[in-house]
Parts: sequence; C-alpha cells; structure tokens
Amino acid sequence: MKGICLLTLGLLFIVGSSCKEVKKDEEGQRKEIVSENYTLVKDSTKVSFTAYKTTEKLAVGGKFLKIDFKDIKSGATALGALNGTSFGIPVSSLFTNDATGTRDPKLLEFFFGAMKNTELISGVFKKDANNKCSIDITMNGETANIPLEYTMDSVNIITFNGNLNLEDWNALEALASINKACKELHTGTDGISKTWSDVAVQAQVQFLKK
Repeated sequence: MKGICLLTLGLLFIVGSSCKEVKKDEEGQRKEIVSENYTLVKDSTKVSFTAYKTTEKLAVGGKFLKIDFKDIKSGATALGALNGTSFGIPVSSLFTNDATGTRDPKLLEFFFGAMKNTELISGVFKKDANNKCSIDITMNGETANIPLEYTMDSVNIITFNGNLNLEDWNALEALASINKACKELHTGTDGISKTWSDVAVQAQVQFLKK
C-alpha cells in the first residue's frame, strides 16, 4: 500500500510538472506573438519611378518627395500592418533631378496638368492570404491595380517593385501631351519622337518592430 501511494504521488508530480511546462510554453508563444508588432515608420517611405523615351527606350528616373498615409495600424507582420493602408501622393512633390530645371515644370503642366484631378495620386495597399501584394492606384479619375513584387532586408525595410501602363488610367492623351511638349528631347537617332506608356515604379517602406 505504501508503495502504491508513493507511485501515485510520483505520477501526480510528473503530470503536474508536465501541465505546468505546457502552460509555460503556451504563455511563451502568446508572449512571442504579441511582441512581434510591426508599425510603419511614417516619414521613411520613398517612392520613385522610371519612365522611358525614344524608340531605344532610354530611362528617365524621378521620385516624389512626399507621401501622406492614412489608416496606419500595427500588425504581427510588416505586410499585415500595411494591408488596407491608404495613401496620397501630391504631384507637386515631383523631383527628377534635372539640371536644366525644365523637366519638372513640363511634367506638371503637360502631363499631370492634362489629367483630371491632377493634384493627387491616391492609392490603397492590398495583401491577400498568400501574401501577394498590390496597390489600387487612382489617377486621372480612374482606378486600376498594380501587382507588386517585394523583398525585405535585415533592418525591416521592404522594397516593392511594379509596372503600370498609362492606358489603364485612360492617360494616353496626357502621354501625347508631354511627348509633344518634349518632342525634340524624346526623338531618337531614328528621327522618331516617342514616350512609352509603361512606367516602372518602386517604393521603399520601413517598419518599426517592437
């Protein structure tokens, strides 16, 4: 009988210890999940683009110096924190680093100025269940989607890359307008003046992980 009692106490001790360890592990997991909290660093985002001219498709780069975010939230992942975030880009913040100082005014007047609602490019970031990302962009009174590829580095900066075609925003008239204004500059060795409708876009977004 004494042996049975000792055996029973031993079993209770083992079971009690096991339950305690499981509870500890579960609490540890919950604590870890809570600690993985990503938040967008509001003033860190950089937005740039590459347009193309001449039939040789020479690249012309530029960027926007300002982007305003709405609906900023936190998430267990960086992409989750971005999902559903809306933003606005004032076209007046355009900067192409043109030494002559003539390119930016021409783009603002003859390209963006030829569109509807020219003051702002707005958008919403989207992520699906498979972590595929895209943005809905509203420009020239039209909304279209741009699929995005992305990479994330060791300091929690995500770089997004995508491509748009201005035809999707009914912006070919604006494209023709800027091509006419820059006819000589957009003329290649073949004597043809051309401004391409496809534009590469890139954004870098930094996150704070708590």
